[in-house]
Amino acid sequence: MIYQQSSAIASGLLDTRASVNVLPYPVGVELGYVWEQQTTALSLTGNLAQYEARVVVLQAVVGQFEPVQLVFAWTQATNVPLILGQVNFFMEFDVCFYRSHLQFEISPKSLASE
Repeated sequence: MIYQQSSAIASGLLDTRASVNVLPYPVGVELGYVWEQQTTALSLTGNLAQYEARVVVLQAVVGQFEPVQLVFAWTQATNVPLILGQVNFFMEFDVCFYRSHLQFEISPKSLASE
């Protein structure tokens, strides 16, 4: 992940039921975000509803693919994984699940869908 001149390497949890991408607080700090400078707030649900969240946008490199712009809810929670959800990870990538093989495959969105 890249924000301005900072970068961080993080593993994410692919969550088909998550409405949004979620960025844990420590990862946002590592990237150089300052909580007080993020002015667009949003409310999370579920077990993250008790934490404040701010909207942040960054460049992400997934595997060997070209960088894409991803929007995250940067939460003050520190004990949450990086979550890749519907907005906007699943809008940028096609994901195929092969449950019988316990595998999944990710590829950039197809050009036909643009």
